[in-house]
Amino acid sequence: MLVGFDHADDAGVYLLTPETALVQTVDFFTPIVDDPYTFGQIAATNALSDVYAMGGKPLTSLALVCFPEKGDLDILERILAGGLSKMIEAGCTVVGGHSIRDEETKFGYSVTGVVHPQRVLANSGAKPGDSLVLTKPLGTGVISTAIKKGVAKQQWIAAAVESMTTLNKKAAELIVNKGYGVHGMTDITGFGLVGHAREMALASHVSLRLFSKDIAILPGAMECVRAGNVPGGLKANREFGECTVGYEEGIPEDLKTLLFDPQTAGGLFISIAEDDCEEFVLELNDFGIAARYVGNVTESIKPLIRVY
Repeated sequence: MLVGFDHADDAGVYLLTPETALVQTVDFFTPIVDDPYTFGQIAATNALSDVYAMGGKPLTSLALVCFPEKGDLDILERILAGGLSKMIEAGCTVVGGHSIRDEETKFGYSVTGVVHPQRVLANSGAKPGDSLVLTKPLGTGVISTAIKKGVAKQQWIAAAVESMTTLNKKAAELIVNKGYGVHGMTDITGFGLVGHAREMALASHVSLRLFSKDIAILPGAMECVRAGNVPGGLKANREFGECTVGYEEGIPEDLKTLLFDPQTAGGLFISIAEDDCEEFVLELNDFGIAARYVGNVTESIKPLIRVY
């Protein structure tokens, strides 16, 4: 076992040969948008992300389905079709799956990929002096909450859906193929930006500085926070993790809140050598990826994370 439970990494990594290691992950959840096909796409994108976050290449997947006994099978067909569309885009073969009767619909995948054992990108590799890059904007959690309440504007929904259905494939392939000095990586999902940054800092025995003005935010996300459309997971994330955070004077309260927003199919959070950062971000931008330089890594000091 090369990567296990030790540092709350995104996936398990198991050595097969000196040249090959397996990457294994699983994720499924309840619908967060109304359209079944889109929900399937989001679920697949989210499940695949953990393999990309380890520097791996997805190979096969198994679908996990919970569906009401008397549910409309046309809806289930659309969910499966949406998921399959993203698996095809990822070059990941769906080899089967398992379904059970459940009053509440749930859907996702178990995904298996491969990575070279010497190129695993765990969250424990960040080094003092590194730059931090985030490849997607924040805000899917609060916008999804607004969708459930029926108060989200269409342009907010469209932007959030586009983000949640965009694979992290291009960014991961660029890292692997171009040999950039990436030392550590994770993806921003259920624990929010601060939660996953905290995991990286603890695993790497470093501290992080985040520059709030450089963090991209989805259209409508701040409005959702101000209107109180805050998911329970955000509140739990903040209660658990804010003790590790220090804020410079003047950081708005709504922005502080959004730093704990649980993301679905969020972006990659990358610790990269400072000299490579600018070229890396520009190349990501050329691929249409909304990547930004959002901070840097320091020696371990208190607070663990400082927001400027």
